[in-house]
Amino acid sequence: MTPTENPVPARSRLSDLGNHIAHALGTEAVTGVDVRLGELTVWTTPAWLHRVLQFLRDNPACRFKQLMDICGVDYPNRPQRFEVVYHLLSLHKNMRVRVKIAADEETLVPSVVGLFSCAGWWEREAWDLFGIRFNGNPDLRRILTDYGFEGHPLRKDFPLTGYTEVRYDPERQQVVYEPVRLKQDFRAFDFLSPWEGMTPTLPGDEKASPADKPAAN
Repeated sequence: MTPTENPVPARSRLSDLGNHIAHALGTEAVTGVDVRLGELTVWTTPAWLHRVLQFLRDNPACRFKQLMDICGVDYPNRPQRFEVVYHLLSLHKNMRVRVKIAADEETLVPSVVGLFSCAGWWEREAWDLFGIRFNGNPDLRRILTDYGFEGHPLRKDFPLTGYTEVRYDPERQQVVYEPVRLKQDFRAFDFLSPWEGMTPTLPGDEKASPADKPAAN
């Protein structure tokens, strides 16, 4: 394709692909399709996750051969507080698709290591940081937090400071764990630009002496 040619609009391509996926798999497997901000999102359920991802990988119209990422999102006020998000890339089609499922603390999300071998590390990360359970992962252990860590740091009900801090004690010559001790309280900063609104009197003018103030035009 030359630079002067007009390709099919990206939104139209994504809409056509979303309709193809929904029609091929049915409403039981694909519970929703959305194109927003130039990205295609496909909603499914844990029971149909394997079938949907395998279709996206192997179907000639899709060919999303690469799993780029698995991540979690936490919405504490929802009955199913977590969204598990899979990002796939098709180099052949030069397109991306996002697959989402909803889960809670007790949901066993099927591991997709059998479809994409790279999924193991990302599933471990989501388990470590959010507490999302992946059934069938061959090595579901913590990957980022310390040994014996309790809780999941990226849950929105987890304190920003954590519960314990780690430091090296030169007197004991070992690493010690202690309750978090804050040297100062959290501060609230005012990030208002001094040029905001172009007011006649700018913040800070009240500190200047009358002789220092510029004359009004």
